[in-house]
Amino acid sequence: MNTRQDMILSPSLLSSDFSRLADELAALEAAGLKWVHWDVMDGAFVPNITFGPPVIRACRRNSGLFFDVHLMIENPGRFVGEFARAGADLICVHAEAETHLERTVSLIRTCGAKAAVALNPHTPLDVVEYLLPQLDMVLVMSVNPGFGGQSFIPFCVDKVRHLRAMIDACGSQALIQVDGGVALANTRELTLAGADVLVSGSAFFSQPPYAERLRLFQAAAAGQEPAA
Repeated sequence: MNTRQDMILSPSLLSSDFSRLADELAALEAAGLKWVHWDVMDGAFVPNITFGPPVIRACRRNSGLFFDVHLMIENPGRFVGEFARAGADLICVHAEAETHLERTVSLIRTCGAKAAVALNPHTPLDVVEYLLPQLDMVLVMSVNPGFGGQSFIPFCVDKVRHLRAMIDACGSQALIQVDGGVALANTRELTLAGADVLVSGSAFFSQPPYAERLRLFQAAAAGQEPAA
C-alpha cells in the first residue's frame, strides 16, 4: 500500500465545458484543486482530436494549476518542446507511440518539464522497468484511450499493484497515475493498490460543485466514507 502522500486528483478537461475553459480552470483552482489533466489527441494515435499548444498557452497565462499534459499523439517527441514552452508542467507520452522512448523522456526533462510515460491497458509493465529511475510518473490507462466516459477495466488494479512493487523495489520516486473510468466507487481500491494520482473526467465534472466533489474523492481515497 502506498502511504507516501495524500491522493492527488487531476480532473480531466476532456469532460469540461470547452466553451468556458478559462472559467473551468478558475473554478477548479478556487475549489482547492492543484492539478488539471489535459488530454491531447491527434486523431491518429487515437480516434479523436482535442487541444493543442495554443490552447494550453492561452490558459496558462491565468492559471496556477499544475498542468498535467497527456499526449495521445503519434511520434510525441516532435512536439515536446512546443508543449513545454506552452506551459506544461508535466508531459506524458505513450510508450506505444514512441520508437525512442528513453530519448523522448530525456528531452522532456531537458525542456524543464516533469517526465511521464503512459501504458495502454494491454501494454506490459516491463516496457518502462528500466526507465523508472528517470520518470516522475507512470500513467496506467484503465480504459483504451480516445474517448471519455468509458468503463473501468478491472485488471488494471492488479497492474497498479505490480507497478507499485516495481517502483518501490528500484527506489524510484515515480508517482503512479490512473486514467479511465475513475469514480468514487473504485477510488479506495486504487489508492490501496498504490495509485498516487487519479484522473477523473465525467465522474468529476458531471456533479458540481467542484469543492464538494474534491472532498468526496479525498474521503473515498482515505476510506472515510462509503462511495457515493
